[in-house]
Amino acid sequence: MADEDKRMYNDPIGGTESDIGPQIRTDYFQKKALIEAAKETYFGALADVTAMPKNMGKKITRFHYLPILDDRNINDQGLDASGVEVANEVVIEVRGQGSNGTAGEGYLRSFVGNGADAAAALTAAELGVVTWAESAIAAGGLALTTQAGSTNEKYVEVSTTADASAYDLGYRFVVNAAVPGSGNLYGSSKDIGYMTGKMPVLGENGGRVNRVGMKRITISASLEKRGFFDEYTQESLDFDSDAELEQHITREMVMAANELTEDQLQIDLLNGAGVVRFTGDALQDSDLSPEAGGGVADTLVYDDFVKLAIELNNNRTPTSMKLIKGSLMTDTKVVKSARPMYIGAELQPSIMRMKDYHDEKAFIPVAQYADAGNIMNGEVGAVDGFRIIVVPEMAHYAGAGAAVGTNPGYHESGGSYDIYPMLVVGKESFTTVGFQTDGKSVKFKIAHKKPEANIRPEDPYGEIGFMSIKWYYATMILRSERLAVMKTVAEY
Repeated sequence: MADEDKRMYNDPIGGTESDIGPQIRTDYFQKKALIEAAKETYFGALADVTAMPKNMGKKITRFHYLPILDDRNINDQGLDASGVEVANEVVIEVRGQGSNGTAGEGYLRSFVGNGADAAAALTAAELGVVTWAESAIAAGGLALTTQAGSTNEKYVEVSTTADASAYDLGYRFVVNAAVPGSGNLYGSSKDIGYMTGKMPVLGENGGRVNRVGMKRITISASLEKRGFFDEYTQESLDFDSDAELEQHITREMVMAANELTEDQLQIDLLNGAGVVRFTGDALQDSDLSPEAGGGVADTLVYDDFVKLAIELNNNRTPTSMKLIKGSLMTDTKVVKSARPMYIGAELQPSIMRMKDYHDEKAFIPVAQYADAGNIMNGEVGAVDGFRIIVVPEMAHYAGAGAAVGTNPGYHESGGSYDIYPMLVVGKESFTTVGFQTDGKSVKFKIAHKKPEANIRPEDPYGEIGFMSIKWYYATMILRSERLAVMKTVAEY
């Protein structure tokens, strides 16, 4: 084992610095080092904890039952109020660009078509897709302009590479086979006329009518082992200026492992978000720009918060959160009427100066509405239905936005604008998976072999010691529609 592969005290007096850094003194110095306060946990505090028992493999799987009144509950078991399968139903599933930019990995939209036969049902479903694609962005559409033609021709134009293509914006389309149209009653529809005709009316004689079907899906997560180690010589402890170096190194390793876990969880939540929105009139990452050009500047405004809250309300995302309060995940507290929104510090100025629809200040500082026992780590204030939490390590997408023209003062990298995500985490939207832990035991495993206990043929004098830390990690997204990412640009 080469000397340069391990931390060494070296010879500070002779001019060779210690690998740990400069020494304050090279003689006995009795003083405790100043220790940086441990970084607070942000995302992990929101997680439900699922324990993986021993001898059960590394993959954990669970069922998610779809509600009866849900467009995703596609089945062929339905009977209408007269007891016959009179209507056909076709569902076109549309998934947009995921928050990581991958086509077809975003939130699922279902467009349901009903008709006397399969062909009529398909046409009705295609009309729903075309209507959505042509709707204004403010109404949740794509503001595309299709060419004149039949419904099917417009649908083909929208769903494939063409002049007015949702496909080119990262949307992917799946047409399901026709099934009887009563298995989920009226599904997720809010059309009063359609809902009225699907109500399960029951006559005096009852009978085999109003039969519904049910579906479930499976979600899973696999445990991954993570870890790192530090190696040192006995002299690096015996002669170092800090008499408590060993204790401090242990603390730093635990803090690093905690931050690694937080960063991985943040990435998983960003990539697993089912709701992805863009500020301004942008439709994808490469559109985001603070320069108006021929459209609207894609900067953050109050209207973005309101529209995002409406979408989360439609997804039945709760407005209360359960937070893990104790350091060993044994104590929790409930924060009511809150959807936490996590942002990077770069977005704080834009939010704090924001005005609402009445030209009044939209940002409410945390001191005006909460006491110390009812706030979340990093919480700075609230806008509309969101409580804003600034995360110092919040990640962003460097240079993933539009090309820079005349930059009005926004972050950029490599000639393109940086994209900053704003992550909303709804209640019970995800869980972390721990191995042989129920929340009462430490999830990090630390092994420490001191030099005198590490005598072996490779080190017969027992001069080399090491310290390692390892842990298991997995995240399972339970309700992707309760996770939202709003992407925008940030000022200097």
